[in-house]
Formats: sequence, C-alpha cells, structure tokens
Amino acid sequence: MSTNLSKIFVARLIGLDVFDPLGDRLGRLRDLVVLLRPGGRDQSMARPIVVGLVVEVLGKKRVFVPMTRVTSIDADQIICTGLVNLRRFEQRGAETLAVGELFDRTVVLLDGSGTATVEDMAMQQVGNRGDWQITQLFVRRSSSAGGLIRRRGETLIVDWEDTDDPSNAGHQPATQWISQHEEDQAADIADELRGMPEKRMLEIAAELQDERLADVLEELPEEHQVFILTNLGNERAVTLLEEMDPDDAADLLNELPPEDAEKFITMMEPEDAEDVRRLRTYEEGTAGSLMTPVPIVLSPEATVAEALAHIRQEEIIPAAASAVLVCRPPLETPTGKYLGFVHTQRLLRYPPPEAIGNLIDRSIEPVSDMASLEEVARELASYDLTILPIVNDADRLVGAVTIDDVLDALLPDDWRTYDDGTPIRKVGKRYE
Repeated sequence: MSTNLSKIFVARLIGLDVFDPLGDRLGRLRDLVVLLRPGGRDQSMARPIVVGLVVEVLGKKRVFVPMTRVTSIDADQIICTGLVNLRRFEQRGAETLAVGELFDRTVVLLDGSGTATVEDMAMQQVGNRGDWQITQLFVRRSSSAGGLIRRRGETLIVDWEDTDDPSNAGHQPATQWISQHEEDQAADIADELRGMPEKRMLEIAAELQDERLADVLEELPEEHQVFILTNLGNERAVTLLEEMDPDDAADLLNELPPEDAEKFITMMEPEDAEDVRRLRTYEEGTAGSLMTPVPIVLSPEATVAEALAHIRQEEIIPAAASAVLVCRPPLETPTGKYLGFVHTQRLLRYPPPEAIGNLIDRSIEPVSDMASLEEVARELASYDLTILPIVNDADRLVGAVTIDDVLDALLPDDWRTYDDGTPIRKVGKRYE
C-alpha cells in the first residue's frame, strides 16, 4: 500500500471519497472497523488492528472494504482494488467502529493526571506484515489528579498503551451517536441498529425519543422489534406502542406471547387499545389486518380548506395524505355510511370554501375488510391508487390500506436484510 502520510488521523479521513483503480467512485468513507485486543507484556501487540473500511455507496447503503483491498491513502482520497462485496455491512461481535464507538469515550491516563475524552486517533502501518494499528489517541483532558495543576480542556496526544486498558472502556455514549445521526431517516437508523450487537442496540434505543424510536421500530425486522420492546421496561414499551401506527403496533403485539400482548394492551390508553384490539381480530393476510384505522375522514360538509389542513399534519404519511375519505358521522372508525373519497390533487383545483361533498369520487368501490391481500393489491394497481378505503359488511368505513402496507406484506420477510436475501454470515473470509 502506498501512502504519503506516516501517521494518519482518522477524523481527517471520514468523508473522503473511495475510488477503484480505474478512477470510478465507489462511495464515501464513514468509519473504520478495528479489532480490540487485550494488553500483554508487549504493549504494541495490544494495539487495535484496523481491518477494514465502512463505505457508504449509492442509496446510503454501507458496505465493508477490507484493508487488504486498500492500495493508497492520502489527504484527498482512498483507492482500493479488487471486487468489493456490496452486501450491507453488519458489525460482528469482535469488531468495533472507530468513530461510532471509540470517539467521545472516556479513558484514564496512566500518568496519574486524570481522565480524558477521545476526540481522534492515529493509525500507522506496523511490523513486517504492514498491519494498520491504532497507535495514538488525541484526547481532551477532563479532570485533574494528584495535586497537580492541569488545565481542564487541555488537548494532548498519548500513546494507546499509556491509557488504562482502553480496550475495556465503555462504548461511545449513546447520546453522542444519536446526535451524529439526528438527520437520518428512521429507515437509515434501523439499518444501523440491525448491524449492532444487542447490547449496543438497546443502549441506542433507550436514549432515542419516544416518537423517533417508534418510527425506527416500524422499520426493524420483527425479531429486533420484540427484543427492544421487551427489554425497555413495561411503561416505556406501552408508550412506544401508543406512538406507533395502530396497524404496526398490532403486528408487533402479535409476535409476543398472548399474555404479554394482553398485558401491554390493558396498560394502553383506552382509545389506542380499542384500535389495536380491533385490528388483532382480523385474520392475517386480510385487508382488515393490513389497514390503518385512522385515515383522514371528514364529513361532506367540510370545506376544501379544512381538508387541506388535515393533509398538512406532519404525522400523516404521504400515502395517507393522497386522499380524504368522506363519510356520514360519526367520523371515527367505524364511521357512518361511507360516501367516497376526494383526491388531494382535486382539492387543489377548488377554492377553500368549497364543500368537499361536491367533489367526491364515487367511481372507486371500497374493499371489504375480509378481502385478501391479492384483492387489495390488484385494486391499488388497477386504479393507480396509493390508498384504498376499507369497509365492513354494514358499509361503514373501518380503515384504509396504503401502498406501503401492501408492499411490506408482499415482499419477503428478509427484504430488509440484503438485496439478494443472502445472510452475510455465509460470506467467506471478511478481511481478505
């Protein structure tokens, strides 16, 4: 490997473009993967080995590039060779992320001067094999000790072995990790959590705000949803279930033992519990099991202005905001008689005082709550819809199915895992 730098500080590399030998851009460096080793008589042997890069490729997917494939590192770019496995990166138990887990953690300085916070680290090629090792830490002093006068906030560079066994120190604070990912979509956070050890996943989940965590849970595979929900305590679990869309909450509760599901439902607010109980009565694969019981429902006397105000609500997902469903009172599901719906696009063509009862599209028949998934998908596809009203046998609106609900049901269970469905554990040696 060629490099113009004898010692490289990791923070300066993050965000650099990664190229193949032909000059085609592979992606952008997001982190380094290191293996921590216990200390020993030869302290240089206890330094972490850098085994690979985490590169963000097209579609914000993160993949693993072994250090053995890296041919050049400089201040502007990183060049790698050979074929890169584009399966999504998933952190293994012995691996640690340099930025994601080592930055911002506290270490003890062995000179007796107190503790310090890791802000950066340096890596160098060491030994006959040319392994990359973390050799030094750039730290900011956080306390003083031993009666010595030290400046709080002073920065210094220390050798890895001059800290108190950093390999046994705790993870980067979960709050710091969350602040670094505050702009990410819920699906991107879910992808990150999926690749973490369970302990770290739970640390992050515990610090996420309720609304944010509820959105993330809806994007996680069922086994991870159950793990997080059942390890955060009953009160937090109930709060999350109330924050989730009722159909997603019902699906999650269906994965729990019946006695646990009933316990959580009993603890929920009566209105939320009623929606979830009703959804759980439907057989899996029916329109009733897929629907949300809280679409936008208005009376025919409501105005265009009122309808658009409901559509603008931040919590309404785009698919559900594509139409307003019109019914006779009561307007909570199950409603009075279902009359039809008004597309958002049609609302935009009429003045604010216009009554939506004059704009109703009656050409699309609602679907029974007992209809199959195939019937619902066919109806959505036939009429280019993103939302479909669902009624019971009394012609009362009981909910609506959106296109994302149908896609989730039609895609294979492991669609969130890898593009080709192959578990990453079946890939060969990772670092070669």
